[in-house]
Amino acid sequence: MSVLEAVPEPDSTSRKAESPRTGPRPLFEDLYRGNRDDLYSYVAGLLRDRVAAEDVTALAFERAFRKWDRFDPRRGSPRGWLFGIARNAALDELRKRRREFPAIEPGGLEAPGSVAGTVMEREQRADLMNALASLGAADREMVALKFFAGLSNTEIAEATGYSPTNVGTRINRAMKRLRSVLETGDSTANEEVAR
Repeated sequence: MSVLEAVPEPDSTSRKAESPRTGPRPLFEDLYRGNRDDLYSYVAGLLRDRVAAEDVTALAFERAFRKWDRFDPRRGSPRGWLFGIARNAALDELRKRRREFPAIEPGGLEAPGSVAGTVMEREQRADLMNALASLGAADREMVALKFFAGLSNTEIAEATGYSPTNVGTRINRAMKRLRSVLETGDSTANEEVAR
């Protein structure tokens, strides 16, 4: 019997039967495939730089893969755990940028696959970025996790360390602030909502 014959080909039916998806842990590959686009969108929203977001997203998955044996399903969902790792990687990148280029702001955000085809879309995107800039860093991050990455309040809480109730309250206040800024065009209006 040759070595190739001793190692059977993967069988999708046996894989599903052995899949930890039915137990406490999903397969890491499933975690990657199910979250890569959302994770990239979240990181791109934080960094406002597509190229750096690709690098940080890859780094986050690498870190998660290396730490996979430390994941504890009793402490939260795999998705929340993964976004927590991505959050830390993105914050590391932002701190590195401040040290290296303190006066330079990162470029604009473009979601994967989107094309700003009209001037109106570009203006709306610029208005939204300016409105997002009026939020505090924690609120901006929660909005990015909620709307760019599609996380639930519980998953955001797992990634950021806030309680799910606090996350909901902060997102609600941040959305009111964004609406106010977008309606008036004044990022200093309605300051009490930003607090």
